[in-house]
Amino acid sequence: MTEFVRTGRLFRVVGFNPSHRQLFLRSEATLVDGTTTRIEICIGHVELMLLQPYYREGIHIRRADPEEFAVLKERHKLEPSDAEYTWMLDPEGGSFVIGGNPNWREAEYALMGDRESLYDLSKPWPPDFPVETGNVD
Repeated sequence: MTEFVRTGRLFRVVGFNPSHRQLFLRSEATLVDGTTTRIEICIGHVELMLLQPYYREGIHIRRADPEEFAVLKERHKLEPSDAEYTWMLDPEGGSFVIGGNPNWREAEYALMGDRESLYDLSKPWPPDFPVETGNVD
């Protein structure tokens, strides 16, 4: 099982597209934390989410473990089949999303030019600058 961990960065919820059921989170390059990359995360096919608007200490996306899922199942009346699609977003387990496998993209902000998002469908993919990408399984 893979996880996505980026500590020490501010992440924020930047959008939810209800017609496609897509959730977007982003961490900007900032002088405060000394980062130079933008990270964007997309989770599609969202069925249920409990989010914070900001993740000030970073993000840790992983599949809910059996104990976490048992609590969520009882609290939110989930089906057992939801366990495979339940993603925890922070180390404390306070935020979660039930949806498809999260995917992420990361690029040097200075190289992005006029591109406002790494998930901008009006721009060609892959872009003409280096980008790291991945999925959480």
